[in-house]
Amino acid sequence: MNKVILMGRLTRDPEVRYSAGENALAIARYTLAVDRRFRRDGEATADFINCVSFGRTAEFAEKYFRQGLKIAVTGRIQTGSYTNRDGQKVYTTEVVVEEQEFAESKASSDSYQASHPRTSAPAPSMPEPDAASADGFMNIPDGIDEELPFN
Repeated sequence: MNKVILMGRLTRDPEVRYSAGENALAIARYTLAVDRRFRRDGEATADFINCVSFGRTAEFAEKYFRQGLKIAVTGRIQTGSYTNRDGQKVYTTEVVVEEQEFAESKASSDSYQASHPRTSAPAPSMPEPDAASADGFMNIPDGIDEELPFN
């Protein structure tokens, strides 16, 4: 059985490409920094795991995943190899993502992002609730149903 479950933070925004042809398929690649359970000399260590997702899963990653976000993925390990331009054989290992989900609340993610600033422009945030929604709930604009990633 080849089954992987990981939880970690994205080291950068996902890199998404689309296959050529009539039925273009989205392919997202990202790296997860997964904390190791045991620390060496009291210092935190992490493994950096390359992940790849396809189709709707890749489109979801492109739309919602940003550097620093904590996510959980399940999938399978896939190994491969290729010969680089210098004629050397390069071996690869990556997780082919079958399922992915958020592993923290938006508030936790925002506080993490604030304490770990990025070098690039920040991701757009949700609008602040106005006086009409004093109960703490945001007013949902009409037509947003088409943009939601679930049914």
